[in-house]
Amino acid sequence: MAVSRTRTAVYARRRKRRMARVTHDLTDEQWTALTDAWSGCAYCGAADRALQRDCVLPISRGGRYTLENVVPACGSCNASKCNDEVTSWLRHKKLDERAFLLRHREIALSLVARFGDPDAATS
Repeated sequence: MAVSRTRTAVYARRRKRRMARVTHDLTDEQWTALTDAWSGCAYCGAADRALQRDCVLPISRGGRYTLENVVPACGSCNASKCNDEVTSWLRHKKLDERAFLLRHREIALSLVARFGDPDAATS
């Protein structure tokens, strides 16, 4: 069978390899708690759109799907952010960087207290 060499196929294989290299431990229950805590897109605040899981530190830069690294994002913000660093992307979009970082930390701390820190159990 011939391997597809289209750009899309190459990027899909690359992403699949990146995803397989790290452990993702975000459960469905944690995702539900995250979406409830944010009450909409973590970046723009839109509550009337479907939300996607977005890594604050992108997978391509060493991030993974964990309770402290994932935020709910609307499709527009998620696609726009791509694999950019979150603070520079927020500045570029003229969104409130400080408010996002404070809220992100507040929610992460409360949810880690609720669900426990899986990294602490393995250390």
